[in-house]
Amino acid sequence: MSLIVKIGKKGKRLVKKLLPEEKRHLSYTRRIERIKTGRRICAMTFDDGPMDLPAAPDRFEGRALTDVLLDTLARFGARGTFDVVGDTGENYPDQAGKPGSAAWGGIKFDHYPDIGKDDKGGAAHCERLVRRILDEGHQITNHGYRHIIFGKKPFVYGAREYLGGVDKAVDDLNRLHRLMEERYGYRITMTRPPHYVDKLQDGFTSYDVCDRLGYQYMAASFDGAGWLPSALSGPDAALEAEVAAMVEPMKKALEQDPDFFCGQIIFQKDGYNMAKRTPVAFGLEKQLELLREYGYQVATVAELMEESPFADLDRGDPLFEKLCRLQADRAVAYSDNRVRLDQPMTWGELAMLLCPKREAMDRRWAAIRRTGKREHPYRGALEWCVERGLMPRGTRPDGPVSALPGGHFGPVEGFTRREVYAAYQE
Repeated sequence: MSLIVKIGKKGKRLVKKLLPEEKRHLSYTRRIERIKTGRRICAMTFDDGPMDLPAAPDRFEGRALTDVLLDTLARFGARGTFDVVGDTGENYPDQAGKPGSAAWGGIKFDHYPDIGKDDKGGAAHCERLVRRILDEGHQITNHGYRHIIFGKKPFVYGAREYLGGVDKAVDDLNRLHRLMEERYGYRITMTRPPHYVDKLQDGFTSYDVCDRLGYQYMAASFDGAGWLPSALSGPDAALEAEVAAMVEPMKKALEQDPDFFCGQIIFQKDGYNMAKRTPVAFGLEKQLELLREYGYQVATVAELMEESPFADLDRGDPLFEKLCRLQADRAVAYSDNRVRLDQPMTWGELAMLLCPKREAMDRRWAAIRRTGKREHPYRGALEWCVERGLMPRGTRPDGPVSALPGGHFGPVEGFTRREVYAAYQE
């Protein structure tokens, strides 16, 4: 099964290369995979925990896996980002799938840390572990209360139950959000949707879910590989191969380019892989040793984004501080977290700059609810601008800006995005 998953991932990358590049739109929610910085700083993220069961194999005297990971991070002065679940104990009736398959822990749903052992995982059950994560300065993000995929995912998860609608997805994430606030006094600001399923069946996407909750979408740019099982027979040989799969690609990347991991987000798993082993318990130390050898600081994703919240703009740009301020309530970057300052500004992008966030969101959401279909990302903002005479009726969102409405801008020599943002009066 792991081979099928690997082939599927390679096939997806190939198809993406062959297809025309996806048209990007400005978005309040951006997919944060990496940020632009020249500093040797990166983030390490851990999905699906916390896990209050021992590592497998257990070579840590019965300590919980999450404790082992926290011990390792502490030895290196590193801080991690734990993308936690709430409780998968409600995901029944269900049964375990074939060992080694993606459904090992449940055919209809995921169960963490294992089917029948849901009470050993999640923020609802593992208060000691959650408090330790927070007390030691790590970040917690939202991986869904019940870890149910938002929409259909036929490949690998065709038998899975899914939420399907934006309201159900918002409710599920908000349930964990409230738990973390009420029990732990902690406010979550980011989410990684379960299994990266973004398309919902009611015209919305996971980006809309994030918009409603005020989250950013935490993705990753480098796969730490601890979640994939080895096909080798024999548990010792398989574990050794799995640890090597975590370490060797990182070592090779650093040998070829010592700055390779600057600004990157690394993906790991706080739990079993498909073969119910935990190579991350053994490979994480080796990965951190490599990063330390090359002078990297391992920080939380929140700390990484203090370097820069954008993928193509850093502190050296004269517009950096201004755009950091504007991003709080305006969409200034695209969904892939790039600002693309030297592209021409379009009418739709200008509308997203001028229109208040709540107006743009509410108007577009109302249109989607009426039709059940996807609406242009700029629809609400354009509607608001037209009503106020800032743009003529019939303005096309993708058309290049040919004039700027008065009252908002200083002198502008041209209409690139850089020039418009530079002239915009906050």
